[in-house]
Amino acid sequence: MLEAIILTIITAATPLLLAATGELVVEKSGVLNLGVEGMMVMGAVAGFAVTVSTGSPLLGILGGAVAGVLVSLLFAFVTLTLVANQVASGLALTLFGLGLSGLMGESFVGQPGIKLASLDIPGITSLPFVGKVLFGQDILVYLSFVAVFGVSWFLNRTRAGLILRAVGDNHSSAHALGYSVIGVRYLAVMFGGAMAGLGGAYLSVAYTPLWVENMTAGRGWIALALVVFASWMPWRAAIGAYLFGAVTVLQFHAQAFGIGFPSQFLAMLPYLATVIVLVAISGNRRATLFNTPSSLGKSFVPDR
Repeated sequence: MLEAIILTIITAATPLLLAATGELVVEKSGVLNLGVEGMMVMGAVAGFAVTVSTGSPLLGILGGAVAGVLVSLLFAFVTLTLVANQVASGLALTLFGLGLSGLMGESFVGQPGIKLASLDIPGITSLPFVGKVLFGQDILVYLSFVAVFGVSWFLNRTRAGLILRAVGDNHSSAHALGYSVIGVRYLAVMFGGAMAGLGGAYLSVAYTPLWVENMTAGRGWIALALVVFASWMPWRAAIGAYLFGAVTVLQFHAQAFGIGFPSQFLAMLPYLATVIVLVAISGNRRATLFNTPSSLGKSFVPDR
């Protein structure tokens, strides 16, 4: 029973962690992209469509990442090149993604998908408890942890990461030093789009291999909340993703055990937890302001 619960938590947390890790890099560069939900749902429909069309879940995952990048480029062009408002553009991107994915996925509704295979190491995966939990996951679960480690290393140990953080903290000073603020932010937004697309593809290829309209069900918004919850630190984002994953799974097991709460209340638990966490974080304004990139959400226009 415990093994089944842990496995379910892992699958529920992985799309959140992938999307949150990407958005963390985007916000570290000083860009606030509220279109994570739209990029995730586009990744989900593209991942499912490519998987069904080619018969390859791995190509489906790649297709989801590409779809996320393409949608993120639209956001980057509008906000970085045309200098439109980032908040309004992000909200528009979410609405655009939800609408376009519904149109693109109409013909795929009801079709059976092909599930991404999990790792199977003879003699190890079959071990009790540890085998399936640690060595029996699919490639995207391991990729999510690699991404957390890689982003943490990149931001704190590399020159390129230092430049990205400098752009996010003070884009005018970074520009004065000769760094391409727009170029850095374009790359960060594209990375965030790829990660959100992977998170969406995970839902339609690994989590539940099917396509239904709006199947992300608000996970993009939870990923955005995770970035604030983590104070823009990758390892905290991983912890937060698994906490939210546990809350998501709680509703299903509560119903299975016959706990006398309305199903609607149990279904809203992940979003209620999101609101509670954000309220709790807002109470510690000093820590929040200390970790928040100073140029977050601020448009940059280079000197002519």
